Amino acid sequence: MRGENEGYYRFLFIFISPNTRMNVAKSGYRVFSANSSAACTELAKKITERLGVELGKSVVFQESNSETRVDVKESVRGQTIFIIQTIPRDVNTAIMELLVMAYALKTSCAKNIIGVIPYFPYSKQCKMRKRGSIVCKLLASMLAKAGLTHIITMDLHQKEIQGFFSFPVDNLRASPFLIQYIQEEIPDYRNAIIVAKSPAAAKRAQSYAERLRLGLAVIHGEAQCSESDMADGRHSPPCVRNTTGHTGLELPCKNNHPHISLFLFSVMMAKEKPPITVVGDVGGRIAIIVDDIVDDVGDFVAAAEILKERGAYKIYIMATHGLLSADAPRLIEESAIDEVVVTNTVPHEVQKLQCPKIKTVDVSMILAEAIRRIHNGESMAYLFRNITVDD
Repeated sequence: MRGENEGYYRFLFIFISPNTRMNVAKSGYRVFSANSSAACTELAKKITERLGVELGKSVVFQESNSETRVDVKESVRGQTIFIIQTIPRDVNTAIMELLVMAYALKTSCAKNIIGVIPYFPYSKQCKMRKRGSIVCKLLASMLAKAGLTHIITMDLHQKEIQGFFSFPVDNLRASPFLIQYIQEEIPDYRNAIIVAKSPAAAKRAQSYAERLRLGLAVIHGEAQCSESDMADGRHSPPCVRNTTGHTGLELPCKNNHPHISLFLFSVMMAKEKPPITVVGDVGGRIAIIVDDIVDDVGDFVAAAEILKERGAYKIYIMATHGLLSADAPRLIEESAIDEVVVTNTVPHEVQKLQCPKIKTVDVSMILAEAIRRIHNGESMAYLFRNITVDD
């Protein structure tokens, strides 16, 4: 009996061994889309078309109780998997789709799971604010726990966010595509000036100005702080003197002086912001405001009005991620802004139907090239050519 089994297994090995060993040794890669919405898979389809591969077969849907379910319809054992996830308006659902799909692929014995997340959500919450939390760090830990081993993203809100991850992060740039749009689609762009809507955005604006060989202007100053900004305890009731003879804000020393309490109160007083001014001459020029995210457009609308008052005759907004939340399309349509140019890192087809001023630049080319280079083990330096440190 033993000899018969050995002969059978030897025959089976000889019969299927050559092709099987080749397929196991040469593991391929697959590209999946983690979005349940058909509109959000458009970028994934463009990327797969450029790569010449088919989109992986999977089903992502919401059950009747609002739970996220992912079914992978093909084998991924031993393969490198790229998950493309764009972030629609329902941010938390998109995050759960990504986490559940990554964990499903991990338990299906995928070799590497690489997330292609053009716009990384919660990137604005990367610093401690009052009694809040650094949600971006939390999300990075959740992605690592779900099974991701690498991330490809684009124009993080702060480059230091890469330090939150325990695995490699490739932070691509959209500026070459936006600069190409300026050169090809804006008539007489040589008469333009790059504008930073705040001093914090000056480095990014300077990077654009140097590559386009244009002038630079900075909008400086802000309106007075709102009531929400003041809700941090500085207007608490005065301290009541206790039995020890000193207040809570005074130093408990023998020779206590009343002016110490006054000094501490003066330190905590709110800073008065200077009036809004424009540093740089924008008269008779095309003003191009550059930033990384266009979400609440109130600041951009106010900046456009100021630039219009200073003599700018056309105003463009250039940004990587067009979130365009709430009433952004209506505000843009009614403002002095002539055009808002964003990339397709975030789906915004509905907003474009509401406002014809919104234009889209396709960045699927660089995302597809990043996937190809990572799979082939090639250097990513080519994708960062002519990119400055401040970009």
